[in-house]
Amino acid sequence: MPTQVRVFASPRSIDETLAVTTESPKTPRSIPEYPLVPKPTISPTIKARQYTMSSYESTPKGGVTFASQDKLPKLPIPDLDQTCRRYLTALKPLQSNREHADTRLAVQEFLNGEGQELNEKLKKYAEARTSYIEQFWYDSYLNFDNPVVLNLNPFFLLEDDPTPARNNQVTRAASLVVSALEFVRAVRKEELPPDTVKGVPLDMYQYSRLFGTARVPTDSGCQIEQDPESKHIIVMCHGQFYWFDVLDDNSDLIMSEKDIAINLQTIVDDATQTPIQDAAKGALGVLSTENRKVWSGLRDVLTREHGSNNADCLGIVDTALFVVCLDYTEPATAAALCQNMLCGTSEIEKGVQIGTCTNRWYDKLQIIVCKNGSAGINFEHTGVDGHTVLRFASDVYTDTILRFARTINGGAPTLWASTSPDPSKRDPESFGDVNTTPHKLEWDMIPELSIAVRFAETRLADLIEQNEFQCLDFSSYGKNFITSMGFSPDAFVQMAFQAAYYGLYGRVECTYEPAMTKMYLHGRTEAIRSVTEESVNFVQTFWADNPVDQKIEALRKACQRHVTTTRDCAKAQGCDRHLYALFCLWQRMMDDDRSAVSSGMSTNGYSSPVDTSSERGSPVGSPSKDYVFGPDGVDGEPRITRERGDSTNSRGSQNNQHHLPLIFADSGWDKLNTTILSTSNCGNPSLRHFGFGPVSGDGFGIGYIIKDDGISICVSSRHRQTKRFVDTLESYLLEIRRILRIAAGRNMAPKQTRAREIDANRPKVANRIKLRGRLITGNEVIRSQKSINGSMSPTEESMTMSDDDELGGYTNSLAVDGFFDAGMLLQALKARGENLDNGETKPSERAAVHAKRRDVGKKLRLIDY
Repeated sequence: MPTQVRVFASPRSIDETLAVTTESPKTPRSIPEYPLVPKPTISPTIKARQYTMSSYESTPKGGVTFASQDKLPKLPIPDLDQTCRRYLTALKPLQSNREHADTRLAVQEFLNGEGQELNEKLKKYAEARTSYIEQFWYDSYLNFDNPVVLNLNPFFLLEDDPTPARNNQVTRAASLVVSALEFVRAVRKEELPPDTVKGVPLDMYQYSRLFGTARVPTDSGCQIEQDPESKHIIVMCHGQFYWFDVLDDNSDLIMSEKDIAINLQTIVDDATQTPIQDAAKGALGVLSTENRKVWSGLRDVLTREHGSNNADCLGIVDTALFVVCLDYTEPATAAALCQNMLCGTSEIEKGVQIGTCTNRWYDKLQIIVCKNGSAGINFEHTGVDGHTVLRFASDVYTDTILRFARTINGGAPTLWASTSPDPSKRDPESFGDVNTTPHKLEWDMIPELSIAVRFAETRLADLIEQNEFQCLDFSSYGKNFITSMGFSPDAFVQMAFQAAYYGLYGRVECTYEPAMTKMYLHGRTEAIRSVTEESVNFVQTFWADNPVDQKIEALRKACQRHVTTTRDCAKAQGCDRHLYALFCLWQRMMDDDRSAVSSGMSTNGYSSPVDTSSERGSPVGSPSKDYVFGPDGVDGEPRITRERGDSTNSRGSQNNQHHLPLIFADSGWDKLNTTILSTSNCGNPSLRHFGFGPVSGDGFGIGYIIKDDGISICVSSRHRQTKRFVDTLESYLLEIRRILRIAAGRNMAPKQTRAREIDANRPKVANRIKLRGRLITGNEVIRSQKSINGSMSPTEESMTMSDDDELGGYTNSLAVDGFFDAGMLLQALKARGENLDNGETKPSERAAVHAKRRDVGKKLRLIDY
């Protein structure tokens, strides 16, 4: 009987995809049915799927998840004149007068020359496509040859389970896996409620490519492949691979949480039987951290023998729903936890790498759980933005809590419209052809692979050592205080980054923040350029000897400008994506002798430019990490040396014979696409931290979460005084609060809740009992607190002048930025009426279808649980 396993088929090239002529001008809006594509070197009975970016079925499936797709407008192509004006506005504060004059001339020449022609061709190109930027966007990611770790993949650090007893590795991991599988089920059955912002539905397409996908390198660039019928997961422990099925053909769970816990404990026990030094020598996961062309060659080594064990093992990894990484470490600090979730740890013992960096597979979605139960998510970023993964993380975290609550109270609520039948009450025959007992994948470590693992690990260790991470868990105030002062939380924090950097270096640098554009069909992000003339004036005013009111007014104007820019970008009215599409289109025209636009073909299927001089080679105008990304318009994850779509002089020099438009050869193009402060606002109470690596060698990667009463910030850099930057940022945040309180204290009395207003105006009660007791006023509470701890309450402190009141301040107007921040202003105003007691303890920071598949791997004996 021939061996049958789940593997991938050769995907159709982007050339072929773009060459497909659309029969109808109607925009396809539904989730695609992925075609079966046979791979010559693999058994023709094997099923696999691969998705492309521009060819879609047009028949909706009828579930609630994608019900609004047909109603979503297409991403608009901005007016070219407006785009160029925005481009000049974004560059002006970053350039000298001479540089800006040169850029203005380049822009004017572009508008008067090839710009209008390119723009018309772009409109024609976009007519039969879902989005004018989508293919170029994917190309920019998939053409990226450097390692994805620390360059493309972002991370989320989840809050601890609120039940301490459940914060052990196996229990936490089993709980997260069950919740993740319920999410998978909801997506596949189209029962997941769609995302909305203020009642406006958002695009849900990215959820269809979140699971069972893998980034697969080839000799001509990477491609995203997917098995949409995947039923198994991969578990990694000490760099060793295990798998077992978790879903049936109907996407229902076939294992209870206890069953999964037993499997996980069995895996941990088996993995520890192999000394970690020996396991590290065969940790093939590190190969996914290699240069993509190198990794492509190594995958050819793994799959060159038809039906080989290595080819089968690789296919099982690639087609898994997701990967669960069980780490043996217990990071003690937030910074160490963040590093572990982003790139793992590097620890050398007797010349052998035993850190958690070998316990990863970066080409897929990963759920990482430490020995102490701390958990996070690391994800491949090409097909999904941070906002999508944030919804996944939030729902998974929430479901773990609600499911535990239902063990106490069966009437506790649930997130899901329907749930899987209880596996313990089902007929075993109903599960179909599944393997619920864990199997260990035992790779054939030929010398070629052993050497490759060794060298990949040493290069990864170098990369890890070249980066550092610092976290700021700022608890003095958060969204509530910022909105009470009349500022947009996101704009307020963005100005904090500007002020801290200027305070250290005396200059402003190119800053990037992503704005979510998922209100449009297949929308991704647009670039918010945080450095404006108003922000420059603010930081200069703040650090100079100016009155408090002048500093606050400068901050307020800077924040208002940032809010306006964010709103424009959320409506896809920025300059970066439009200009990047024009640049890619020009390149394609040159590559195809100006025939590609009419035919829809490109020479190699990878049309996005790659700046060979850039350390990360990101695509122009988009950070490698979009992360993050949120409902109110901000997603962010910066990733590559310049921002995604890096640009140009190097690329331009290769095409001088085609007369690269001056706008793209001008120094301003490189200036705007070389990001020093790559920032992203993404998070909600389910997350403790979120972050990514720096996108340039001399830059910072800044992920932040604005919570009601705090701000969580994770900063990365290549050893560029990261701690000093974080310390400066914290000092600024404290100083600006003091200044705002001083100014507020001059003009307003402490607010009271409506209940207290009623109480104050109520006539005297005749009831003798209700007159008993001494009336305790807020002022007495404040005085009492001050006498106990020697500090003033926020209200009293805001009424008091300090000796160094002249040190800065800034503003925010509306909470329109950041994930899951819709309605934050209203919530913050309500929160102002809560009582003054701060003594309560805060929450801890702390497969495809198998016909007759061979059992690949050694079958483990289950432990007694």
